[in-house]
Amino acid sequence: MARKPQNPPQNPSDDDWPVKAYRNQDFIMSREGRALRILSEFIEPEARFEQEKVSDTIVFFGSARIRPREVAQKAMESAKKHGGDMERAQTTLDMSVYYEDARELAKRLTEWSKGLKGKSRRFVVCTGGGPGIMEAANRGASEGNGKNIGLNISLPHEQSGNPYISRELAFQFHYFFMRKFWFAYLAKAIIIFPGGFGTIDEFFELMTLISTKKMGKKLPIVLYGSEYWNSIMNLDAMVKFGTISPSDLDLFHRADTVDDAFDFITSTLSEHHLSQPGGAL
Repeated sequence: MARKPQNPPQNPSDDDWPVKAYRNQDFIMSREGRALRILSEFIEPEARFEQEKVSDTIVFFGSARIRPREVAQKAMESAKKHGGDMERAQTTLDMSVYYEDARELAKRLTEWSKGLKGKSRRFVVCTGGGPGIMEAANRGASEGNGKNIGLNISLPHEQSGNPYISRELAFQFHYFFMRKFWFAYLAKAIIIFPGGFGTIDEFFELMTLISTKKMGKKLPIVLYGSEYWNSIMNLDAMVKFGTISPSDLDLFHRADTVDDAFDFITSTLSEHHLSQPGGAL
């Protein structure tokens, strides 16, 4: 149970004692207060989205480790000059193309969405708020002069929000599942760039929700970067062994260029969502 204040003031009428329940940090942070902490990560973002007139989002997933082209080029030059790990530097440079593509795609989608009619903000770029692909998408949306969202998560190594997130739409979550809820709840499109465990987890969770029809809305999903994804995932083998249906491979679109991803997303959104307000799962 929550602990009582150790040194209550001499004057019982003091506003600090007895402590009101919602001001009692010992209680709020206790096991018994967990439900309130979870609920706050639903209600507080909802209130801010409503205040900022955000109807729905386009979510970018991808690795936090992918670097901008200029950073990767400097790393390559440093490796050449100082006898560093050339193979790693080359890989970093090769992967930087995904940073630049995410940046360009987010900018183009933002400029497109700003041209839509209506009082609410439609199809706002949303990321996990960190570095790498997340930074690239927030950066591109910012360069497109649009609001953008960062759903950050507190981690042991303290991931901090990137500087391109719109300040009024920067969030810090404690619970992964509440963060995932907000990714999925407002999303009208998802772009999945090369990434690690977290990105793959997000992709497969979405596939599960869609294939089991727990997500009823039309949700275009782009798996960006065939060379990468074909190297680390053999989804055709899952069909071969009968663990997924052949039709499950039609639940997402593969893309290797910004033009292809942009055209697929905008055409699908125009067909299924432009006449509708933001919706639920």
